[in-house]
Amino acid sequence: MDPVIVVGAGPVGLSLSLALAGHGVPSVLLDEGPGKDEPRPARSVVLHSDTAAMAHRLGCTTLRDEGAPYAAWRTMKRRQETRRITFEGAFEGQAPLHLPQHALVRGLRAAATAHPLVQLVTGAKLDSFEQDDHGVTARTRGTESSWWRGSHLVGCDGARSTVRKLLGIRFPGRTAVERHAVAALRAELPWPGEALLHRNPPSGPEEITARPLPDGVWRLDWLLPARGELVTPDALVTLVRDTLALWCGGTTPPYDLIDTGVHTLHHRLALRWRDGRAFLVGDAAHLLGAVGTQGVEEGLRDAENLAWKLALAWHQGASEALLDSYEGERRTAVAARLRAADQAVPVLRGGGGLRTLLPGTGRSAETLLTDGHLGRGPLGAQPVYAPPVAVREVPTATEPGGPVANVPVTAPDGATVPLRDLLGRGRLLVLLVAPGTGVWDRRHWQSAGVMPRLAAAVSALPVPADLLVADAYPGAPAHTVLLVRPDGHLSATFAGVRPAELYAAADAVRAGAPAGSPATPAPVID
Repeated sequence: MDPVIVVGAGPVGLSLSLALAGHGVPSVLLDEGPGKDEPRPARSVVLHSDTAAMAHRLGCTTLRDEGAPYAAWRTMKRRQETRRITFEGAFEGQAPLHLPQHALVRGLRAAATAHPLVQLVTGAKLDSFEQDDHGVTARTRGTESSWWRGSHLVGCDGARSTVRKLLGIRFPGRTAVERHAVAALRAELPWPGEALLHRNPPSGPEEITARPLPDGVWRLDWLLPARGELVTPDALVTLVRDTLALWCGGTTPPYDLIDTGVHTLHHRLALRWRDGRAFLVGDAAHLLGAVGTQGVEEGLRDAENLAWKLALAWHQGASEALLDSYEGERRTAVAARLRAADQAVPVLRGGGGLRTLLPGTGRSAETLLTDGHLGRGPLGAQPVYAPPVAVREVPTATEPGGPVANVPVTAPDGATVPLRDLLGRGRLLVLLVAPGTGVWDRRHWQSAGVMPRLAAAVSALPVPADLLVADAYPGAPAHTVLLVRPDGHLSATFAGVRPAELYAAADAVRAGAPAGSPATPAPVID
């Protein structure tokens, strides 16, 4: 089999190649640049629990060294603090993790360079590609022209995507939805390690955010008029000094200005994300970023969703319906995020109308914005995908299609690990809730009760799967069986061992047998 061709070696392209490698799929990663990124602390990303866990699982070692988990999130209006939310650690709990984008890219690049299934090619700009019934042939330009052959081609090449243009896919949307002046600086602020959203301060822009980075560095954002005047260096320094004085008792403290910029945020959504064997991922497929939404984070979710589906196609063959489901799930999720942001912007920036946006609620504008920044609610919550089969014999705290809770589980090798550590390996996960097994010797409970029958059912599934055991799962009674996709989304729950129903649900996860393959009936297990 030919490798998957990934075009673009930013955070999303690197993540996709590493995610494919985790599923045992080789890739050629085409980077039109020299393979180095200029440090820009003012260009940073916020990862929430699912995407931080994904980057960590992919081998990105810079998260802990160069990222700063929020100790808390403060919201201020005028001169008063209106809300403060505290967090646990970024990996152990729900704290958002803030780090410079170049640090994320460097960590992912190091992992990709070291992985034997990732071939990273620098100085290779995509010029053209052709598809046939068996794969894709791509031509690149650089110091010399090269031809590449792949099973599929994925465009992770950003907002000006060459892949999208070669496919002739339109990219409609809104220009200059928001504009921010941004600065990275080192200073002592009154709330070390805590992020701040300041609405309607006594003077200056109507909204300021401060996010911590390691070593006393902060990223500050000032909301500007979407189509306002050019921000001069002197004007930005004035913003810095006035803001620090506002927060530090009226006197500007000593500070070291490290990096500055002006970010203009656009909202766009490609009309199609798949064309035969070619796919669009990340900024090539969508642009967002207003009111706290995170474009890079959505790109990582794209990569995780697509990787396991391409892996199934690569190893076993996949139905067209499964490959189509990448666009169906991810485009629907991002469209909902964009729709919520587009509805919120005029309300949050113009005042009034919040109850029209969220009828029947008492939520304030500050609460809505906070949810966007913290990965909650319509602006920020992790996506829920419509499951291919609505099997929910047992209600749990996770609805079908939602991200599973990161509970401790006993893995096939007997180790107890967080559930998320076992994602991204090209296998379904079947989780049995069995209180008390945590204190048993694994050799005993593997042969006790329902385990032999469940193990036989798992081994007979049409997709490779691992059998896990947990002492508990939120909202699930004892002997509940959960079927989890390779990307960590819940497909089905059952009351006990149901071999035929479990087989049908697993077959639905893969959207049926590949074209031309005979349908295999569910095995009969006594």
